[in-house]
Amino acid sequence: MTTEGKSNPLALVGLLTLTLIWSYSWIAMKQVTLYIGAFDFTALRCISGALLLFIVLLLRGRGMRPTPFGYTLAIALLQTCGMIGLAQWALMSGGAGKVAILTYTMPFWVVIMAALFLGERMRRLQYAAIGVAAVGLCLVMQPWQLDLSSLKSALLAILSGISWGASAIVAKRMYRRHPGLDLLALTSWQMLYAAVIMSAVALLVPQQPVDWHPAVFGALAYSAILATALAWSLWLYVLRNLPAGIASLSTLAVPVFGVLFSWWLLGEKPDGLETVGIVLIVFALAVISLKKRVPQVQRSR
Repeated sequence: MTTEGKSNPLALVGLLTLTLIWSYSWIAMKQVTLYIGAFDFTALRCISGALLLFIVLLLRGRGMRPTPFGYTLAIALLQTCGMIGLAQWALMSGGAGKVAILTYTMPFWVVIMAALFLGERMRRLQYAAIGVAAVGLCLVMQPWQLDLSSLKSALLAILSGISWGASAIVAKRMYRRHPGLDLLALTSWQMLYAAVIMSAVALLVPQQPVDWHPAVFGALAYSAILATALAWSLWLYVLRNLPAGIASLSTLAVPVFGVLFSWWLLGEKPDGLETVGIVLIVFALAVISLKKRVPQVQRSR
């Protein structure tokens, strides 16, 4: 049974809930930086997330068979350790909204890396979208007035998006070799590997002493229960019950809501140039997203 062209009201509510959960997670990640180092928090988040994901896996009656080790480890390094760890590090000195926008440039890096490593031909509209996004990035970063701390945060956020994009390329190659791989099992095992890696990093890298403030436990609960276990379950439900094009709207909405939440709750109001840059990036993301969906629709006919 296909969901193409259909709108499931409950799934649409799930998509909105998912978007709000992932958007607000940037606020929780930013607020917790007052009390704990980036690597300590990322390690604890991965441990908690892995535990809950395996519980969900068991409750759904899925097997506990590990997914292909090499690919799963690469995704753990790039998607979880790289994307989440670098984003959390960026938040130590950068604003939540700006870090969210720069991290969510991931689709642009996917398009570029797919052309370089998977032989996928880039179209003119994609070249134009990447050019627009580059202008947007420049306006958001405003390198002509950044101090060293802000520049470091911006670069870490962009590296987070690049790492996330690289994990998507690895995942594409993996699905070509293992087309029937279970997404929830993959997520659970890569989170477990990431928990081991980030725990080692947290032990080896000097960080600020942990202040076991209630906010730390609140952020961990939010990240593990809502942003990981519940959100990934919602994502699977949304993918199953909505067309991929509608489901992909969360890629556009999360950084936008992240900026709005950071403005509302943290007082991080973007200036005029940043606002123009954000609009350009979101517009370019929409173009990339649309362009990726068109061939899929044509192939299904």
